[in-house]
Amino acid sequence: MKFSVNQKDLQNSLNYCQGVVEKRSTLPILSNVLIEAKNENLKITATDLDLIFIQNISNIEIIQEGETTTSCSIMYDIVRKFNNEKKINFNLISENKINLESDKSSFNLNCLKASEFPITESDFNENKFLLNSKKLLKLLNKCKFSVSSDETRHYLSGIFLHLTDNEDKKFLTAVATDSHRMAISKTLLSEEINFEPVILPKKTIFQLCSLLDDYDGDVKISNVKTKIKFEFNNIILISKLIDGKFPNYFQVIPKDNQKKLEIDLKPFLTSVDRVASVSLDKKDGLRMNLINNNLNLSVNNSNSGDGKETLAVNFDHEIDISFNPRYLIDVASNMDGNKIEIYLKESGSPALIKDPSDFDSIYVIMPMKG
Repeated sequence: MKFSVNQKDLQNSLNYCQGVVEKRSTLPILSNVLIEAKNENLKITATDLDLIFIQNISNIEIIQEGETTTSCSIMYDIVRKFNNEKKINFNLISENKINLESDKSSFNLNCLKASEFPITESDFNENKFLLNSKKLLKLLNKCKFSVSSDETRHYLSGIFLHLTDNEDKKFLTAVATDSHRMAISKTLLSEEINFEPVILPKKTIFQLCSLLDDYDGDVKISNVKTKIKFEFNNIILISKLIDGKFPNYFQVIPKDNQKKLEIDLKPFLTSVDRVASVSLDKKDGLRMNLINNNLNLSVNNSNSGDGKETLAVNFDHEIDISFNPRYLIDVASNMDGNKIEIYLKESGSPALIKDPSDFDSIYVIMPMKG
């Protein structure tokens, strides 16, 4: 195998591979990337057995076709330190050695045979549809901070993607919850699609977000029972799905929170963040005392001290309620406009939070006791 590739193209691809490969795997081959040079294409593949990343790089010169695998992290570290204007020349000098050279640098890296690489591309013939990349990215970004880190309830450690309808309109809806807070976002579909509900794992979500950040166009989505496939921009991402039943989240959405609190988003976000600074881990309850268009924010920590701040707001009720400030910061940081609306009922009831500039996303936060 002998080929030349642009430094920048290869670095970008290996950068994504870094997010997929297992750094501390018991199987050495899973730390490697599969490199295949054929049909005027360089195909780079990385997997941790749950997630497969494949990218085709077309702007390359192949002198001799072939395939091998080598360490992803070592190759990435070398490639990113090469001059990004230059070509990198690859030459497989033996079954277990590959040579990389660029300018006056030359490296020989150890290889493992391509036949040892565990690659399984399932047949995804059914259930295909297209979705704009920015719509998909928005769904994931609006929900990912609410994904649970609790390994014991694995069905909450992902985003629930499913179809919903409202007034004869069809939506692709995303939901995530860690049982203390919940995020829901939906996007209108232009045509009817066939899509079974799925739970996307956390690692897949973050990998997909970083890929979609750099792309504007359609994403082809297809799923079979246990896997989902995303195709766009010479990239394929195949992921195993979380096996489990997502809870009935409709029941948790507050239906009769009539007390509406309207606040300017930026002052609220900075005030909550400032007041919460007195608590080292931001786990102490942030008390919100609301009376006559005034919001009094306070945190009291027996070890480090206390802090308080007052904001002018629109609210014509009285209520005293506490929240985890981290949750409020996460929600407020993901809003698009310059206002935030918090709908309250009483101090022990969950709050419903809306973004007046995004009718397709809502948030629910459970209050803290005391």
